[in-house]
Parts: sequence; structure tokens; C-alpha cells
Amino acid sequence: MPGALDKAVRKRNVDVVLAGGGDGTISAAAARLMGKKKALAVLPAGTMNLFARGLGIPQTLDGAVEAFATGRIRPVDMATANGKPFVHQFSIGMHARMIHLRDKMDFGSRLGKIGASFKAAWTTLVDPPAMNVTLVIGEAELEAHASAIGITNNLFGEGHLPYADDPAGGTLGVYVTVARARGEVLKFAFNVARGKWRDNEHVEIHQTDHVVLKIRRSRKKPYAAMDGELVDLDKETDLKIHPRALNVLVPAEA
Repeated sequence: MPGALDKAVRKRNVDVVLAGGGDGTISAAAARLMGKKKALAVLPAGTMNLFARGLGIPQTLDGAVEAFATGRIRPVDMATANGKPFVHQFSIGMHARMIHLRDKMDFGSRLGKIGASFKAAWTTLVDPPAMNVTLVIGEAELEAHASAIGITNNLFGEGHLPYADDPAGGTLGVYVTVARARGEVLKFAFNVARGKWRDNEHVEIHQTDHVVLKIRRSRKKPYAAMDGELVDLDKETDLKIHPRALNVLVPAEA
């Protein structure tokens, strides 16, 4: 897969690179096209396809291909964490721990992966991580005792799965979850599933173009995830938004 992507990106007579997969695969393709004239066409072939949803791409392969036939090129934002590009979210705490637990389970299908995700989520929710962190947002410094932090490529919309309604909004979303008691965490998970971020008193939401995340202390080993894939977590992570850094092929009406 990486070799095929690199080969397609290098070809001068290629205007659009078509990549199929989930958010992790699409993120890898987008990283190679960041800052280039070539456009990325996203075939939603993963479990959640959150970046594709934010672009307004139909969630079936046939529907996506049909939409691309009359589509248009649109520049959208990307973000970086210590220089590494991502298209959807960088997270620490509950979400990253859930991915860590899920990846240790055996599953051989999409349905199996969904089942493993539910098991990992329940294990995480009944015993959530606890982290002392510092967030430097602009000139302000925020200290928090959090169970989860998500830094997103643009703010998530309300009333649906967690993806950005405007992929070219030019801002990072900073979601700090301070829920710790079991009831608080379960309420948080219920609201997230409904896309009701602002209904939860245990979630602080900020927006900025640059944030520095510092880990001061954690009750358990903290994990980090970027676009659904586990990544190494540094003691300090510098996150930035890069407006209109990626050209994408979207449906004409998107």
C-alpha cells in the first residue's frame, strides 16, 4: 500500500489519486498529498469513514464512484501533531486506550471489529484513564485532570457521528473530557454517540489554530491515537492547523 501510494503521487500525468480504506489508510494517503496540486479521492471502505462523511462522500463504493464522475476539486484543511499530518483527530485517554484494547483482540471481519470495539469501549468506560495535562492554547495555559482529550481537524458538528461539518474551517477543535465517575463517563459516551457534545457538562470545548499538549502525570500508561491508529506519545505534542493544505475530489453538491 505505501509503495503504490508513493508511485501514484510521483506520476506527473496523474491528477487525482484514488485511495480506498478507513480513516487510517486515507490519512496515510493525505499525508503524501499534503501541499501538492494532486487531489485525493476518498473511497469509504473502512468502519466509520469519518473524514469521508465530512466531505459529503456517499458511504457506498458505487455511490462514491458515481459521485466522483461529476465531482469537483475542493481544498480542505489538514492538521499536524509534532509535524505528522492527520485528517480527523489526535487523541489521548479513553479513545486511544479503547483502540489499544481492541487491537489486542482477534477479529476477522468488519462486524468482528465492531464487536471488539464495543468490548474495548465498555472496559475503558468502567475504568477510565486519569491524566494530569497542560494545554497551551494561544497565550492561555490550561491545566486539567482529564480522562480524554481530542484535538480535531476542525470542530465536530452536532447531532451526528463525530466529524467536521466544515472541513475547511481553518481551526483546531480541542475537546477536554473531565468525566471520571462511572455515571459521568457513561453519560459522556451516550452524548458522544448522539453527537451531543455541547449537552455534556463534563466536556470543555476550545478552538484555536495552535495548541501544545503536555503530559504531566497519568494513573495508567497513556496511549495516543491519530486517525484511529495508535502512535507514540511524546511528553509534549505541538499541534497545528494547516488551512487548505489538501485538495480533495468531492461530489458536485458537497
